[in-house]
Amino acid sequence: MNDNQITAVTELDQEKYLTKVYAGGHFIYADEPEELGGTDEGMTPGALLLASLGSCTAITLKMYANRKKIPLDSVRIHLTICKEEEMSASTKISRKIELKGELTAEQRSRMIEIADKCPIHKILHNPITIDTVEG
Repeated sequence: MNDNQITAVTELDQEKYLTKVYAGGHFIYADEPEELGGTDEGMTPGALLLASLGSCTAITLKMYANRKKIPLDSVRIHLTICKEEEMSASTKISRKIELKGELTAEQRSRMIEIADKCPIHKILHNPITIDTVEG
């Protein structure tokens, strides 16, 4: 295994759609809501996608603020996407960024530009290739 790769393992057994997700020594659940036959014990895959973008955006902004000594007290990212069954190549994610702190208008504007530099945003904004093999 290449040390420069991020890896994750998902496992689904007899628990309807409740899926165990392991990555980097951490563990979470993914699931579907009860109305779709799940147990609603974890985030949906679409919500996990938004969580990836939101957390990456927040971390990128905090790292930038720390490096540039910008007085960013907190950041909150609101994300919205269509239902999973409606997703397509033209799916749109809406992202609203709330910055708290004594930032100048110029700092705020720059922070919004920096948000697009988070790695997950870059991945989602470009074509992705997924190679699938049976193991």
